[in-house]
This record gives sequence, structure tokens and C-alpha cells, in this order.
Amino acid sequence: MARPLDHAKRAELLAAVVRYIADHGLVDLSLRPLAAELGTSSRMLIYYFTTKEELLVQALATQRPDVAALFAEVDDVATLRARLWEFWTTNTSGAGRTSVRVMLQVLGAACTAHSPYTDYAKTAIATFIDSLAVGLRGLGSVADPELVATLLVSGLRGILQDRLITGDAARTDRAARLLIDQVLP
Repeated sequence: MARPLDHAKRAELLAAVVRYIADHGLVDLSLRPLAAELGTSSRMLIYYFTTKEELLVQALATQRPDVAALFAEVDDVATLRARLWEFWTTNTSGAGRTSVRVMLQVLGAACTAHSPYTDYAKTAIATFIDSLAVGLRGLGSVADPELVATLLVSGLRGILQDRLITGDAARTDRAARLLIDQVLP
């Protein structure tokens, strides 16, 4: 009889996987070096998560912010701007920085044909756009909430990627602020 999963150990592994990918990258991710860094074996990782791809998807799921709550009860443009800016700063210099670094790698990997990350990436993007569109609809003054949400989400994601690659905080902060202010007049 198989022994039951240790859920605390599983949660600990998921958090460590996100840190590992942020530091080492997703492109050449191999279970053996990952397992060695985590102090376990590749066999145990497969026991807990079935496949490498499932391990990554589950690790990312633990990092996903509650974007529905972020944009809930937004009743004016100033509040929405403030929440978008708060989200930006959390993901560039705060607690979300590590998970954003990993998320951008997964989104890039999802662009390849037959990527095991495509469904996860589509869901992540749709969740963010749908949640922001709900907030925009609540304002009552945005003609096409899905279009505006797409522009903000995709634009901020591109600026985030620029920041992670170039390290230019001042320029990317100004660009993010300009995008938010221009799209939400």
C-alpha cells in the first residue's frame, strides 16, 4: 500500500521550485539538478507531481495573485490606477518579483508549438484580463472593457519583461505609469 502524500512537504517543494526556476531558468530545467537543490530525488518529485510540467504548473498555481480581489469593488478611475500601480510595484520590487520572473518564462515557453504550458498560460492571461475587465465595467465609463484590459495587461507584461531583462527601474516605472495614466484617463 502506497504511503499518503505529505502535504506540508509538497507545499514546501512547490515554493522551492518557484525560487529555483527564478534563479536557474525554465529552459534547461531538469529534474535531477532541481531535486538535488531541493534535497530530494527526482523519483520523489515524480511521486508528488507525476511529471515535470505538472510540477511547474502546480508551483505556479501557488504563486498566482488573487486578481479578482485586486479589482473588486473599484468604483472610480483613481482607485483602479492605484491598484494597478500597487500591482506593478509588488511585481517589480516586492513579494511578487520571483513569481513574475517565473511566469514570464512560462509564457515564453507557451509560445512554442505543442507546449505543455499553453493551457496554463491561456488561463493565466484570461483570468487577469477578465478580472480587470470586470473592474473596468464597474466604472461604467469604459466603452470596451476587454480591449482596455488587454492593452493594460499586455502592455504592463511587456514592460515587466523589459525591466527584468534590462534592470532599468526608473525608465520602466515611468513607462508603466504612463501606460496606466494614458489608458485610464
